[in-house]
Amino acid sequence: MDKIIVVFGTRPEAIKLAPVIRELKKKDPGAVKVCVTAQHRQMLDQVLNLFEIVPDYDLNIMSDNQTPSRVASQVFEKLEPVLIKEEPQWLLVQGDTTTVAASALCGFYRKIKIAHVEAGLRTRDKTQPFPEEVNRKVAAVVADLHFAPTRKARQNLLEEGVPGRQVYLSGNPVIDALIWAASLPFDAAGLQIPFLGDPRRKIIFVTAHRRENFGEPLENICRALKGLAEQNQETLGIVYAVHLNPRVWDTAQRILSTTANVKLTGPLGYLETVNLMKRSYLVLTDSGGIQEEAPALGKPVLVLRNLTERPEAVEAGTVKLAGTSSENIMRQAKQLLEDAGEYNRMARAVNPYGDGKASERIAAYFSGEQLAEFNPLF
Repeated sequence: MDKIIVVFGTRPEAIKLAPVIRELKKKDPGAVKVCVTAQHRQMLDQVLNLFEIVPDYDLNIMSDNQTPSRVASQVFEKLEPVLIKEEPQWLLVQGDTTTVAASALCGFYRKIKIAHVEAGLRTRDKTQPFPEEVNRKVAAVVADLHFAPTRKARQNLLEEGVPGRQVYLSGNPVIDALIWAASLPFDAAGLQIPFLGDPRRKIIFVTAHRRENFGEPLENICRALKGLAEQNQETLGIVYAVHLNPRVWDTAQRILSTTANVKLTGPLGYLETVNLMKRSYLVLTDSGGIQEEAPALGKPVLVLRNLTERPEAVEAGTVKLAGTSSENIMRQAKQLLEDAGEYNRMARAVNPYGDGKASERIAAYFSGEQLAEFNPLF
């Protein structure tokens, strides 16, 4: 197998690449090197520990109040010496973070072939999500191999002029990771959320931290959560995993901290997140990955954004766009809380993001196996 260096820096990248790394190392452990940028230090380390991944290189670039520009500059400065030393044939990245864009460019400058997992997602608005939409397009321009999670993502790449022989329909390895994590034992008592044990309460799990939602949009989201909680004090519990960025944390604390049936936590580990989704009735999020994960657990998702790069989920009926209007969020959430037919329609819809075998298909490509279900789609 060709020598591969896998580069990632954030928790979502680690979650989605962990099963890929596992499968690649089954094929040829000596051919695979792992390099983390640590764009997000603490949240990344949680996943490395859970999946028992020991990086060969740790660039440790995270700094206080870091900007995308600083992240990119640090990746360029610290990754290039690793690539010079290792001389891999392939650099493998996943998704749309600044680590991805900078690493892909750095590898391209060294004339290393680039493989991009979760390729082809698009909103066609470079400001939504920001900076992810541009990051993933940068990766696409320099990539030699594109692992598309869905047929729509594949079609996006073909329409942009990517040769069909370079685009492989793999599914998304986030489903592989989720299936594994959901099977592990877990004690919810450790979360210290008293109302989780109350069978009368429907639980709404929330994540909201996107840069484009800073300011008024996030305030609207928090006001909607407060309104829902106050209107359903005895039958609803809301758990909001709040990002530590002050622009997110301070807003959530100011609006929601005194509402009895709202629990504000810091960022949660992956196992905690998976198990909260399992326990939840409904998920509200502006995250990308949760739009894929929650439906795999049979949980409807309201997306707290005006656009999504995952339109397959909207078309499949597993998610709905709720935007950032307080009134619209409350209206859509109340419908799912009160209308069993609408709830079941979403909960039972087929998740379009894969069958849990994406990482096997990706590893099979690099080991030269010819799997019938993994032929390139021209």
